[in-house]
Amino acid sequence: MTESEVLNDVPKELFIAGAWRPASSGARLEVEDPATGQPLCEVADAGEADALAALAAAHDAQAAWGAHPPRERGEILRRAFELINERTDELAMLMSLEMGKSLVEARGEVAYANDFLRWFSEEAVRIRGSYSVSPNGKARLLTMRQPVGPCLLITPWNFPLAMGTRKIGPALAAGCTMVVKPAKQTPLSMLALGQILSQAGLPAGVLNIVTTSHAGAVTDPLFDDPRLRKLSFTGSTEVGRLLARRAMDRVLRVSMELGGNAALLVFEDADLELAIDQTMMAKLRNMGEACTSANRLYVAAPVAEEFARRLAARMEQLRLGRGVDPDTDVGPLIDAIQRDKVHELVTDAVDRGATVLTGGGPLEGPGYFYRPTVLTHVADQSRVLTEEIFGPVAPIVSFDTEAEAIAKANDTEYGLMGYVFTSDLGRALRVAEALDTGMVGLNQGVPSNTAAPFGGVKQSGFGREGGAEGIEEYLSVKYVGIGV
Repeated sequence: MTESEVLNDVPKELFIAGAWRPASSGARLEVEDPATGQPLCEVADAGEADALAALAAAHDAQAAWGAHPPRERGEILRRAFELINERTDELAMLMSLEMGKSLVEARGEVAYANDFLRWFSEEAVRIRGSYSVSPNGKARLLTMRQPVGPCLLITPWNFPLAMGTRKIGPALAAGCTMVVKPAKQTPLSMLALGQILSQAGLPAGVLNIVTTSHAGAVTDPLFDDPRLRKLSFTGSTEVGRLLARRAMDRVLRVSMELGGNAALLVFEDADLELAIDQTMMAKLRNMGEACTSANRLYVAAPVAEEFARRLAARMEQLRLGRGVDPDTDVGPLIDAIQRDKVHELVTDAVDRGATVLTGGGPLEGPGYFYRPTVLTHVADQSRVLTEEIFGPVAPIVSFDTEAEAIAKANDTEYGLMGYVFTSDLGRALRVAEALDTGMVGLNQGVPSNTAAPFGGVKQSGFGREGGAEGIEEYLSVKYVGIGV
């Protein structure tokens, strides 16, 4: 399909109670191509009335959906999985247009996103309870797991399809209805997903999608409404803190996947070629706009210079361009704000004495491109080491001992992901256990897997998505005591 055909095929309205409808105010939200800075299309721009209508639809559908046979819930997810498989190229192009990532990466995200639907289609029939005899033998203890109820799911712009299915999949499998608010920069992938789930037979009102440029106007009334029972948010730690406070006003069930500042450790006994290959993936996946991105590269002193030189050489070979161009390796950043922030961090590091081996600045427009960058001799006080970069910048710092590497890696308020490259099994286990993170990639740069729990510790959030643990976030435990 052509770009125009792909854009014309996706709905542009709000999805509420099983119907596509404009915002009650008639307002429209412009969606921009970050590779050109030009508008792609417009979608409905929801307000308070639309948000409350979406929650009302979710509330009205909850009882029936919660009682829907688990096998049938799973079959709907499975049918959606098959439909996405058939539309992979279309969805990849749509994602590339609104978000900027290369078609190769976009196809990878479609496959990753779709696997959550397949995984949770299988988990829908594995919701278990328990039955036991009380310690005194005079009662029976029955536990059951039931859907939490209507959820508010807030998804980010960097993985517009995968972050949707990672929340929607388990919510549907558990029997929860929902209101989904995608990021204003990337609403199209979510609208396409809603279209697909509707085609797969999802009953009206179970999934509701509100696109908006005014997040607070949409979410604030929902937080104040007793019909809402859960919040799931993926985004920055700063916004997450604010949303958590709002959620606690009504003691909502909350799960959050927030910011990261991942350290990547390369020890002197590592397979250097493997480490560089995987570092390219850990650093440049999604142009570095990922919470799991390798933000701080700590390399053992004996191999630090060679590692930096070889990494810079690899980055210099990358081709920047519009994501839908098949020759593109690295696309644009999401917008001018993000591009300028990345350059601000690089400038700060250079001002403090860092050396630029390659890159070091943005490309002139159109679009929001930033050259893949390698920095060495980075001072410990540099903001590029303490703040989430969210761009294609690799600051390298050398270390002398294992203990020093672990201390540097843990010296952050974040705790989402860590990476370790070593050929020593004992060291691998020691360091993996010592890293204060929710996840560790050992000799691999992309450890994310639908069958494994995704999430962090410290200021990187709480709760887990994916794996057997993912569906538990959408289930409440009920205990029934039975006298005998």
